[in-house]
Amino acid sequence: MTPLEQLLVVQEHDSAAEGLRHRRAILPEREVLARAEAEVAALEPQLADARGRRDEVAREVKRLDDESAAVTARVKEVEKLMYSGSVSSPRELQAMQADVEQLNKHSRTLDDRELELMERQEALDSEVGGIEQRIGDLRAEADTARGALVEKESAIDAELAVELEARGTAAGVLSPDLLAAYERIRQSNHGAGVARLIGNTCQGCRLTIPATEVDRIHRQGAEGTVFHCDNCGAILVPTT
Repeated sequence: MTPLEQLLVVQEHDSAAEGLRHRRAILPEREVLARAEAEVAALEPQLADARGRRDEVAREVKRLDDESAAVTARVKEVEKLMYSGSVSSPRELQAMQADVEQLNKHSRTLDDRELELMERQEALDSEVGGIEQRIGDLRAEADTARGALVEKESAIDAELAVELEARGTAAGVLSPDLLAAYERIRQSNHGAGVARLIGNTCQGCRLTIPATEVDRIHRQGAEGTVFHCDNCGAILVPTT
């Protein structure tokens, strides 16, 4: 095999490796994972806000409940005193009765407000639960995607290692100058560092080379001269 033919083998491995890297980069699980993680990141502040609003309402419910309990206890205390017989003054009893009525009215107001807040708390519990469920589902989806991604990346990495090893073996028999020229052209050409010349067509860019130039390439190429495509710059490998 001529050095130029060997260079084609190197490019085959380079192209295969590039294809594997591209395949690795666009694995669908990567997109699923990124989307799920982004949604979780967007939902977490919403969850924190909903929990904050729910906790604020819960504190207010607790305050009202404590106040209501204190009012109820005060009513019982006043009524016990009223019916104990220790108070005989009608004016005092009338004032105590008015106090009880006022306390009971306040208790009803507290109960109404507490009921209203408990309904709001129930709605907030539902909101928090819905967001938590969504985050849980997304995290499970992310975990599944992450596991599949690791598995597929490992498989591709194993294929890539084989290609790179084979590439190293193929490149090892080439002259450093020829290999360096190939790599330089391939980098600037986005992949095509060497191409077959079939007939008068460069297989790298698929453009036609003048017949006189093709004849010169075949004559002098046999003597070891390296020719490049005038259009794409790839090293040409004449095919007889």
